[in-house]
Amino acid sequence: MRIGDLASTSGLTAKTVRYYEQAGLMPAPPRTPGGYRDYPAEAATRLAFIREAQHAGLTLAEIRGILALRDSGEAPCGHVADLIDQHLEEIDRRIAELRTTRTALRDLAHRAAETDPETCTEDGICTIFTPQRPTPQRPTPQRPTLRPVTASG
Repeated sequence: MRIGDLASTSGLTAKTVRYYEQAGLMPAPPRTPGGYRDYPAEAATRLAFIREAQHAGLTLAEIRGILALRDSGEAPCGHVADLIDQHLEEIDRRIAELRTTRTALRDLAHRAAETDPETCTEDGICTIFTPQRPTPQRPTPQRPTLRPVTASG
């Protein structure tokens, strides 16, 4: 199968197929007597795998490792499961960071809504990003501690 046919079958461009070959994801195909690449039918399956793995968030290096395992005769499913777990942990960490950022931005948006740009003359660049000083609390008066009266005192 010529590169143009493989590309259209796979929903990719010929340039992408050549890139995957240069990146070590696709083995170099045999050549026709005229020098054209002649891909075997299973190349389309490999390209579909690469595309699905990329959509799942795997890097080309991780995909290359999976394909190397398969090409050496090993079943890569255990390795793939580990990679998926690692990516899920990273996504969970990023979601937590995004939630923290969203909370901070909501606080800043509230502060921005209460800020009059005409009175934004405080030292610094923008009062919205100036940490708010806590309002001083008036000390509460301390009541004297009453001690019980005893017969001796």
